Amino acid sequence: MTKLKWGMIGGGEGSQIGPAHRLGSGLDGLFEFTAGALDHRPDAGREYGQRLGLPADRAYGDWREMLNAEMRRDDPVDLVTVATPNASHFEITKAYLEGGFHVLCEKPMTMTVEEGEEIVKIARSTGNICAVNYGYTGYSLVRHMRAMVARGDIGRVRLVKAEFAHGHHADAADADNPRVRWRYDPAQAGVSAQFADCGIHAMHMASFVTGQDVTKLSADTVSCIDVRVLEDDAMVNFRMDGGTVGRLWTSSIAIGRQHGLTLQVFGETGGLRWAQEQPNQLFYMPLGQRLQIIERGEGNLSPEADRTSRVTVGHAEGMPLAFANIYSDLSEAIRARKEGRPMDPAANLYPRAEDGLRSMAAVFAVAKSGKANGEWTDARPPMFR
Repeated sequence: MTKLKWGMIGGGEGSQIGPAHRLGSGLDGLFEFTAGALDHRPDAGREYGQRLGLPADRAYGDWREMLNAEMRRDDPVDLVTVATPNASHFEITKAYLEGGFHVLCEKPMTMTVEEGEEIVKIARSTGNICAVNYGYTGYSLVRHMRAMVARGDIGRVRLVKAEFAHGHHADAADADNPRVRWRYDPAQAGVSAQFADCGIHAMHMASFVTGQDVTKLSADTVSCIDVRVLEDDAMVNFRMDGGTVGRLWTSSIAIGRQHGLTLQVFGETGGLRWAQEQPNQLFYMPLGQRLQIIERGEGNLSPEADRTSRVTVGHAEGMPLAFANIYSDLSEAIRARKEGRPMDPAANLYPRAEDGLRSMAAVFAVAKSGKANGEWTDARPPMFR
């Protein structure tokens, strides 16, 4: 099978997210790293790209140069990943979609709801894929959790509880560190800090697993380190369009928590619990029975879980493998379009532009509700109301 051609914007030397994308995209041999504009410094980007194996004529100085050159080629990239600073996501994603490319954009997809709605409209009108990297939904047992909910294993979902709490910004003495400070500066981060950074991952996962969208929310936001303008802790209550009640806690000052992404789903006939730091186990409690531990890689799981389990049972699963599952989904989606066939339903799970838009609407709703002492606020983007 011929590899699809993959290009990357951002994710240069020293990047936190760049290596995870390069590992994930190449893991299954589905994509070939073909082109890149990896750094805001043109010479550094070209040099680093060539060190990673890019040919000199496809190691670009900036994203505009890459766009113009790839559009003129007979063999352009099939997928472009946008892994640049948040404020540039909209401009770059818009340009590549309009240029005829499929795009995987890091979250947040945009900085405003209006920009998000524009991206959704462009993706729909061009027919090009616009995916958003809520990469944690690529974990095998998260997908099995979704399948169990969909087939009714726990009955109607009553309550979902999501957390994404860590303690890495808890030191007040570190508050003026430039690597930390920008996250709480409205001029650089927008209207929200911790919820926009981590909380939207937890909220998206709640929607992904339950198959429901958030309609309204009430937020209590606080800056526990008082020199910060934006919140470092938030508690969000929300309601979903299928009647499920939601509770979400996100924090960056929770000393002792490392990553802290967890999801619990409680239905009429059972409950489920999964934690990203222990991704190989899904805890399932049927009503009136004993607790069961479902192991990733064991037999008789769902097609969604079987397709995305990559190492034998008992061995550790990690974030790059979850990213690889997103890239595998996108490979299947792109190939199905090229071949004029339906895509494998078990692969049709990559997060869409619509998910990115809903997340941005939730960010603004949380900021608004937090300033209004928890007033219930419509969390839907205007185009979905």
